[in-house]
Amino acid sequence: MAAPSISQSGSTAPSLALDDYSLYSHLNDDELLQLAIERSLKETHNNNAATTSTPPPHPVTRTCNQHSSHNPPVDYSSHNPPVGYSSHNPPVDYSSHNPPVDYSSPNPPAERPPDPKTFAGTVSRFMTGSGKRMLAYRKADGSLLHIVPELEEEDEPLFQAIRTGDVNKVRRLVMHSGTKLMLPSKQGWLAIHQAAWYGQDTCLRVLLSAQPGMINKKADCGETALMVAVSQEHVPCVQVLLENGADPDISNREKETPLYKACERNNTAMVAALLNHGAVVNTRCLLGWTALQEAVCRNNVEVCEMLLRAGAKLSLTNIYGISPLFTAAQSGQLAALRFLLKHGADINSQAADGATALYEATKNEHQDIVELLISQKADANKPGKTGLLPLHVASQTGNEAIVSMLIAVTSKARVRRTGISPLHVAAEYNCDDVLELLIQAGFDVNAQLSQERSKLYEDRRSTPLYFSVINGNIEAVEMLLAAGANPNMDMFRPLMVAARQCCVKTVTLLVEHGADVNACIPTHPTTFPAVYMFSMKYLPMFKYLLDHGGHALCCFECVYGSGPHPPINITRSESSDDVPHDRQQRTGVQFCEMISAPSICRWAGPIIDLLLDYVGHVTLCSRLIEHLNSYNAWSVIKDKAAPPRPLLHLCRLRIEKLVGHKHLKKLPLPGALIRFLKHQHTTSQDES
Repeated sequence: MAAPSISQSGSTAPSLALDDYSLYSHLNDDELLQLAIERSLKETHNNNAATTSTPPPHPVTRTCNQHSSHNPPVDYSSHNPPVGYSSHNPPVDYSSHNPPVDYSSPNPPAERPPDPKTFAGTVSRFMTGSGKRMLAYRKADGSLLHIVPELEEEDEPLFQAIRTGDVNKVRRLVMHSGTKLMLPSKQGWLAIHQAAWYGQDTCLRVLLSAQPGMINKKADCGETALMVAVSQEHVPCVQVLLENGADPDISNREKETPLYKACERNNTAMVAALLNHGAVVNTRCLLGWTALQEAVCRNNVEVCEMLLRAGAKLSLTNIYGISPLFTAAQSGQLAALRFLLKHGADINSQAADGATALYEATKNEHQDIVELLISQKADANKPGKTGLLPLHVASQTGNEAIVSMLIAVTSKARVRRTGISPLHVAAEYNCDDVLELLIQAGFDVNAQLSQERSKLYEDRRSTPLYFSVINGNIEAVEMLLAAGANPNMDMFRPLMVAARQCCVKTVTLLVEHGADVNACIPTHPTTFPAVYMFSMKYLPMFKYLLDHGGHALCCFECVYGSGPHPPINITRSESSDDVPHDRQQRTGVQFCEMISAPSICRWAGPIIDLLLDYVGHVTLCSRLIEHLNSYNAWSVIKDKAAPPRPLLHLCRLRIEKLVGHKHLKKLPLPGALIRFLKHQHTTSQDES
């Protein structure tokens, strides 16, 4: 049978003794037993129903600190032991005990819980509100099996005397009973570890006077008595051990020294004691963190100063290239940052990924840190590994105050070399206030993404305007257009995006600011304006585009005319060998092909009818006629296209061509006639 795993939670709090028992700390004994009974009954019911119940989460789950070069947790140490082990709570051996009957066992009740040594599930510890320690047994599938009180381990006499602080009994056992102090207990601890854990400094003196040689011995968990005393913040025990020759530089399995652990505990007295006894200050843990970095991330300037006087190096970095200065900026520790800068720390040092302290403080929106770094001449033009500058990062987070500070110290030439403007970033993340600040600061609203960055987007977008249009951010679109943004610079035009979104307001803004209604897509050529493909289902928008210069005549130009048309290949996957020669000669998709798509052909009649208002004499190709013949009500549209077209209509087209649509309203003509010329009224009454 597999051995159970004891799940415990790591913590950096001053006392770890009760950390494993926090989840049910608000319950008293009666409430806890009631909870156990309710869960037992629920699981029994689920078992009878042949269903698998979903148990509540384990009361305690160990969490391991993970470091990263950008957002590591505030606690940068690797002080958490592996799952199933605690360096502070010795392993418990249940083999010599007969636990009482479990009150919450499911049906049928068992007389005793499983043997922890052979139990295949998980055993978790927690504590009730009254301080009673409990054990929860769970099956391999996570379902709760037992909740029972945790039995107190029957310590050996010496260990029991140390725990209770009975100095006389300790002295008697050590001096007269011949107890072997160099032999570990069942838990794998020596007597001095027990004394250090419980803070029994007088017992420590007795033990060390009897057997000085065990002072630097490690327990099975890999820690010396000094490390245990530091972890528990028992300062008197730390003093006793150091005075009796404890080595302050022996590390645990994570390569953490007592000095490192004292800085992690943020205990100034212990740090002073260790330094006074010659502790080495620049030792690194497994992940490369030093005692100084632990002190910095806790903003303890007093400890930082003691470490610096003892020879701590400001330039040492962890395995991610993070220095103490970077740590202070990243975690927002202003006092520690000031201290490090005062003592000569490199303000522009970079982590392994190229990020600087200013870059990281900007990303985490530590405004006071950014202000201090800028005042101390931090270089705002050093990019991270993605090539972005701190200003780009601030534009993404939308922090106006930080953006304002960075604008003044960021080189526009350096921004151009990055291949992306902060305007792009602000537009992409809809940070309108930041967008306005950048425009006011003179950043080019027509800046384009570099080819490398544009290729990251499937539509090959390039301008800030495109980002705002595709986000549907009308306020940003207005802002950029008012500042002079050109709507015709992207390969796939913003006007086409707005039409596809059926955003009439954006379409209107773009057309009013010079968007080319007749533009095509280079990668997908058509014989008609490409924007029509996205607007035909919404006839008012389609009419607006025609009213503002959209070409209509090209929609009736077909290479096949009244002859038969080849079948439509919807997938466009045909090879050049299968394409008729005349079709290979022309470029682009024809209007009659596009309107034959299944999603559009149902609107073919109204679309053709509208287009006829903007052309003179035209001949409908056989495919357009085929569409009009598909619905009886559309026969009038064929009659409308038949020559001759009304003279008044032809005159309207001629006047519009000569004068231009924009200038029609300036003609000295009656209002009704102006409306007719602008296609605002097309009734027979108006034409007469």
